[in-house]
Amino acid sequence: MPQLKKQLRFLAIIAGVLIFTEALNLLTGNSLNQFGVIPRALPYLPYIFTAPFLHGSASHLITNLVPLMLFMWLTMQWGNRTFWLTTLTILLTGGLGVWIFGRSAIHIGASGMVYGYFGFLLLAGFMSRKVPYLVISVLVAIMYGGMLFGILPTKAFISFEYHLFGFIGGLIAARAWVK
Repeated sequence: MPQLKKQLRFLAIIAGVLIFTEALNLLTGNSLNQFGVIPRALPYLPYIFTAPFLHGSASHLITNLVPLMLFMWLTMQWGNRTFWLTTLTILLTGGLGVWIFGRSAIHIGASGMVYGYFGFLLLAGFMSRKVPYLVISVLVAIMYGGMLFGILPTKAFISFEYHLFGFIGGLIAARAWVK
């Protein structure tokens, strides 16, 4: 139980940071969105670390917040080391993928991380070959499998690139960090 309490406290802090950042962004007319990723623009490369914290609207944040918290918590079940290595792998793969291959636009939002954890969760249970983790993978596939359509270009204002490269980052993390 103490481990669950720690995990929930950490998730509450992340949610609080995301909500505070969105509130500040809204109060300043979305001025923080300048810290999103603009592909192939060298000054925007460091913003691969800030873009997941930024959203275009409160509804954009809310759409990402619930699956982000759930998928982060499920990923934590593989242990702290795997969680942090997975998070870093998704952040770097998703951000660099968007920076190198993305359409010319400002790319923001936590959906790249959501899709990264989703990719990790789909594959990690099978990589581990352990029943509790397999159950997580199968349940995520059944309940959220439709998310796979989000890695395809659908709407001009949605960064499918962040979805795609985040997802790839999650698959890479599962292959690299799950034993």
